[in-house]
Amino acid sequence: MYFLYAIILAIVQAVTEFWPVSSSGHLVILHQILPLNQINALSFDIALHLGTVLALIIFFRQDLKKYFLAFLQMFRSFNLGNDEQKTVLNLLVATVPAVLAGYFLDYYIELYFRSLLVVSISLIVGAIIIFIVEKWSRKTASFEGLSIPEAIIIGCAQALALIPGVSRSGSTIITGMVLKLKRSEAAKFSFLLSIPIVLGAGIKKMLDISIFTLEKTEQYLFLVGFLTAFIVGYLIIKYFLKFLEKHSLSVFAWYRIILGIVILLIALL
Repeated sequence: MYFLYAIILAIVQAVTEFWPVSSSGHLVILHQILPLNQINALSFDIALHLGTVLALIIFFRQDLKKYFLAFLQMFRSFNLGNDEQKTVLNLLVATVPAVLAGYFLDYYIELYFRSLLVVSISLIVGAIIIFIVEKWSRKTASFEGLSIPEAIIIGCAQALALIPGVSRSGSTIITGMVLKLKRSEAAKFSFLLSIPIVLGAGIKKMLDISIFTLEKTEQYLFLVGFLTAFIVGYLIIKYFLKFLEKHSLSVFAWYRIILGIVILLIALL
């Protein structure tokens, strides 16, 4: 039965990692309705992180190869007129706010913001912002045209996602749209930006545990979670980007409101 729970948890985590609906909000509900105590939370969390980051790396492998070569080229001939080099620099500077916020503020966020009420409010407020941005933003630009200050602003939005219920993908995609990016372009920049963060989170957690010392059942659960998160994550990335080419984020905003109300009811019961 725990293998079924592991698959459900991995699917939900992989989907909500990339959709602007907040993974923490869904985990709150799952922990209320599924008996997950027997699943090693830390090792399983590592499996999910590694699965989703592998999905990102495989899906964007051509882009990553291009940007890696541009990064190496920067040491020989630095040129912000080169779109690839400029994007590399934007991704680097946009990563800094989340790294700093995670290092200095993670303890206080865990202490003061890990509550059902915060998750509920974050979900609903985020939904309202999505509606406003969808209505008023000019969605015409490519992320390769972002300036360094604009990339930093998106990075700060990513740092805000440390607050449960905000949604990392939601905050970065919406901020990109405020900066006039097309939905799909904002999402692509958001996903590329998430790679060092998700990978770093996985590595950090791996330092706290030795996978090979886990019991056999836990190792199997780890493998199930990893493969499920990878497969589902890859499909979500692929079809979500296609969805955003022709559709708005409003459906996710309505979903956030419903989820926020459900979590608020859970908190009050």
